[in-house]
Amino acid sequence: MTGKPRHLLDIDDLSPGELAAVLDLAGDDDPPKVLAGKGVALVFQKPSARTRNSSEVAVFQLGGHPVSMREEEIGIGTRETAEDVARTLAQYHCAIGARVKDHATLRQMAAVSTVPVINLLSDLSHPLQAVADVLTLRRCLGQLDGMRVAWVGDGNNVARSLSLACAMVGAEVAVAAPEGYQLDAGTLDKVARLGGKLTQTTAPEEAVRGASAVFTDVWVSMGQEQSSVERMRVLRPYQVNEGLMSLAAPGAVFLHCLPAHRGEEVASGVIDGPASRVWEEAANRLRAMRGLLLWMFGRP
Repeated sequence: MTGKPRHLLDIDDLSPGELAAVLDLAGDDDPPKVLAGKGVALVFQKPSARTRNSSEVAVFQLGGHPVSMREEEIGIGTRETAEDVARTLAQYHCAIGARVKDHATLRQMAAVSTVPVINLLSDLSHPLQAVADVLTLRRCLGQLDGMRVAWVGDGNNVARSLSLACAMVGAEVAVAAPEGYQLDAGTLDKVARLGGKLTQTTAPEEAVRGASAVFTDVWVSMGQEQSSVERMRVLRPYQVNEGLMSLAAPGAVFLHCLPAHRGEEVASGVIDGPASRVWEEAANRLRAMRGLLLWMFGRP
């Protein structure tokens, strides 16, 4: 790469055309070794299963060498500033992926990094999950333009990035969340600027009715443990169960970014049933990372 690095802090750091290119490249299961002889730093302030494995394997498949680091090895904000961590890692690696507690940390790193900074998850967004989700919809259901997608539960970082990605590919989104758990006004404004259609409701049945895909996520994410009792109480009516799925369109699929808590946000009969595509979705996390890196480093 030459010139100013392209960072991916949120999914709409890509244009709709660039997202389409990433999705196309994600389908290449025999990619060129565009990272041969290069390292990619992977920093984890939060623990990870799918993100670490998919990122490391994607870098390896492209001929590069992934170096994963845990919070206690780096000490962002205690041992060193986020800026100094980015400056240091950029001396050795062609890109920095970071899974962080606070989105501001990514902005600090990107402000000084001479190589791309890739958001592997923050409290604000989860762009590579959104790429994997849209890729799964395309591979399972085909045409995305005009598709109705439902999100049920907490309007969290995953819901936010999914809503933006759907707007970029022409899919309509309906979010069912209780008051105080809905998507923020800034996200709604971004969706509108992208030409997307997004509706919010407190009624899960209203969101799911006629949807081709139904998404959910855990009710208590990492860092929210202190409010777990209240969150469980408020979100209990938002479980995706067989009755709710029956309102979706014929052939509708169920998706979840995982890990899942059966009996809480989703019934076992749904996540382990015929509509579930969660394992294809998990597999597509690898394709999503590979497609992004191919787009970043495979271009002339």
